[in-house]
Amino acid sequence: MEAGTPGGVSVQDEAVDKSNFKKCNQISFYRRQKLLHPGKSLYRVLLDSVTLSDENVKFQIIHEENKVLLQVEVYEIDGNIFRLKIDEASPLRARYKVPDVLIKEPTTQRLSIFHKEAGILVLSSVNEDYKLQITANPFQVELQTKGETVMSMNSNGLLYFEHLQPPSSDRKPTAQNEEAASDSSKEKPEDLGLWQEKFGSFLDIKAHGPTSVGMDFSLHGYDHVYGIPQHAETLVLKNTSDGDAYRLYNLDIFGYKIHDKIGIYGSVPLLLAHKPNRTSGIFWLNSSETLVDISTKAVAEHTPSRSAAETAKQRAVPLTDVRWMSESGIIDVFLLMGPTAFDIFKQFAQLTGTQALPPLFSLGYHQCRWNYEDEQDVKAVDAGFDTHDIPYDAIWLDIEHTDGKRYFTWDKQKFQNPRKMQEHLRKKKRKLVVIIDPHIKVDPSYTLYAQAKEKGYFVKDRNGKDFEGISWPGSSCYLDFTNPEVRKWYADQFAFKTYKASTNILFVWNDMNEPSVFKGAELTMQKDAVHYNNWEHREVHNLYGFYQQMATAEGLIRRSSGKERPFVLTRSFFAGSQKYGAVWTGDNTAEWSYLKISIPMLLTLNMAGISFCGADVGGFIGDPDPELLVRWYQAGAYQPFFRGHSTMESKRREPWLFGERSTQSIRRAIRERYVLLPYLYTLFYRAHTAAEPVMRCLWIEFPGKVETFDVENEYMLGNALLVHPVTEKEAKTVTVLFPGSEEIWYDFRKFKRVEDAGTVKIPVTLENIPVFQRGGTVIPLKTTAGKSTEWMLDTSYELHVALDTEACAIGELYIDDGHSFQYLHKKQFLYRKFTFHKNVLSSSCVDESGQYHTTCVVERVIILGFGKQPTFVTASSKDGKKKEVVFTYDTTTSVLTLEKLALSVDADWEICIS
Repeated sequence: MEAGTPGGVSVQDEAVDKSNFKKCNQISFYRRQKLLHPGKSLYRVLLDSVTLSDENVKFQIIHEENKVLLQVEVYEIDGNIFRLKIDEASPLRARYKVPDVLIKEPTTQRLSIFHKEAGILVLSSVNEDYKLQITANPFQVELQTKGETVMSMNSNGLLYFEHLQPPSSDRKPTAQNEEAASDSSKEKPEDLGLWQEKFGSFLDIKAHGPTSVGMDFSLHGYDHVYGIPQHAETLVLKNTSDGDAYRLYNLDIFGYKIHDKIGIYGSVPLLLAHKPNRTSGIFWLNSSETLVDISTKAVAEHTPSRSAAETAKQRAVPLTDVRWMSESGIIDVFLLMGPTAFDIFKQFAQLTGTQALPPLFSLGYHQCRWNYEDEQDVKAVDAGFDTHDIPYDAIWLDIEHTDGKRYFTWDKQKFQNPRKMQEHLRKKKRKLVVIIDPHIKVDPSYTLYAQAKEKGYFVKDRNGKDFEGISWPGSSCYLDFTNPEVRKWYADQFAFKTYKASTNILFVWNDMNEPSVFKGAELTMQKDAVHYNNWEHREVHNLYGFYQQMATAEGLIRRSSGKERPFVLTRSFFAGSQKYGAVWTGDNTAEWSYLKISIPMLLTLNMAGISFCGADVGGFIGDPDPELLVRWYQAGAYQPFFRGHSTMESKRREPWLFGERSTQSIRRAIRERYVLLPYLYTLFYRAHTAAEPVMRCLWIEFPGKVETFDVENEYMLGNALLVHPVTEKEAKTVTVLFPGSEEIWYDFRKFKRVEDAGTVKIPVTLENIPVFQRGGTVIPLKTTAGKSTEWMLDTSYELHVALDTEACAIGELYIDDGHSFQYLHKKQFLYRKFTFHKNVLSSSCVDESGQYHTTCVVERVIILGFGKQPTFVTASSKDGKKKEVVFTYDTTTSVLTLEKLALSVDADWEICIS
């Protein structure tokens, strides 16, 4: 939901007023850092300060002009990760270090000194694959492998560190700023926003003065960089210009503009760089406002030459410079060395955790609106899905379901018997999701407010009073989720006895948690507001939504005594939010361009560890025409989180309201989603256990194929499905890139092999979008869709076996009870592997499989690309029983269909084709 003005203002009229939000040049720490130009760094290493321990290598660096000492710590972490920390050697007070994002303190390995000579220190990794070359004067670090420099730090001399100073009456700039300011005739020290900063009518008082940090990184041989969500931007990060950096600062921007580098609802400060033979990553662990400059250029190859002739032949290679600039904190950066994309995903998960395994229902379709009016409306919409034979799993209630926007309550007129409403949904095997925002209505008679006020649980303003801002309820206070005691108390609010009329089919949606503050600076909280342990809001801003989702997920787990998996959707997020649930792309608009941009936005989130993500189907703002709505359903059906949502100003949007042809196409798309759930659930298990993204850019699966590096209009769902949504109005064809000349691709619905390779024009109708199965894969599906996921638990399976050039295929199926933690605590799950080799399809147990019994069977197998008509087919189980199998073979498409198999999903068996 959006930041508008409460009290009857039309949402449609509330376009983005760009003057509400800062441009980069209006951000004082950015202006200050940009006064430091590329060149020789003024920092040098004090070589006599170097100490080596089992944990790290430490040394000090000094600024040649202001003589401030900084402490540098270098760590090698298990699994090809290096960590660089830079802090003041003797700060006036502790600087903020981000807590709770890393799942544990990483396990380090002992670095050794490989080489030391005048002015250069070379550290070696344990296995000697990596060398860290530290140059003393000027200070810079190069990370090398096998003689090749992969990454260098401070090679452009942009290390920037504003040390803490005592407040002074004349508010003089720091020494670093005096030196930086002297470089610019345009900028006077008093304009640098050192101790206070104005934006519009807002004044930000900086009690501790300027504390900005920054550093440059050079990525050698790379000209494709990705990541740092959330922006409504292209997949490949663009070169930035002065005043146009990528901004990481969580903001509520209603109807955000496309192709804009302003930060929107969430931030993950992870950047990936890819070239054909290597992927690298930079994780900048800082939760204050952060800006990222990117510059890609060609440079002469960096190799020692033997002759002038060789020098003349030197080829140009790409180099990407990335400059990180944060308002506060310390420099704490993790260098993820891959070398593959999948290694990077594992390394990032090793630090911040993997995607939580969602309850199965949450992978079904969600029907949401601001707002379903009352219990009768909920009942009618629920019935409409059955009448029109469209599956769905959860209906959602927005802010109007509460008593005057007091969360954890119900409107007494519209929702007089919420428990009965939930029991009705339970009988239909469906769920309810309600909105719970972080702002709390100022009302002494509202128990939640009164308790939080008494306990001192609200964020304070700079004068020590409870911070008050305007939001949906009017005057509101904001819970301080950075305080662990507040999070525990908040989690307790979800107990069934406390949250009146809530049941175990009620799940939660955290919105407005950037936090959104109407009429606040940039529609968010003042940076000088004060949190737990006296940290200013500027230090923790990008963590606020992360902490609310953490507390909410904990509350849902706790209400079930630790037995049931939670489902929590959050709008605001940070690195590690994947541990707590799902994310969506916020207040998008019902226009084709927003459907199109949602694909790179979701791919970027997946790269940053957040697989469980989606965009509001149809666009939240405005009224989609039937064609756009159909195309959005077709795209959403093949994306991780699948929810239709719309604002109160838009026309009703249930799937059956747009004419019979549109209803048929939407029904078909949603039913395809439900049939595909076994594959999707298996992908989420892989995301949960192996950090593999569910939705993947093509280059992740085809890392050596340069033509895939900037593709953002199609993607892989897992390793087996290529999806190309239709994002143009009245499209008759789409141009699909089929990567890899050695690959075979099959039409997912018609099973026909794609004869052409490379870029192919594919005809499309309104009935569906192009989806293709990759040769060499096995996809498990249900034989039919049910009314919801729970109706399908006993539905039989079918396998689609797509053969590669060697007539082989492999795939997996993960099954558990779909809702509890039994898979974790008691190994209550099945993990099966399907292999097709030498005309035998076998089902076997994956090594780590647990114990879970199901009566489900594999009823049908469809083999794509089978070369010739078989003579006979037999199925045999582990106990030696054999039976002949009924089959049909289509000579025109080379498709072999095996029917009436009734082979147990939880048993070993094989099918032999002769």
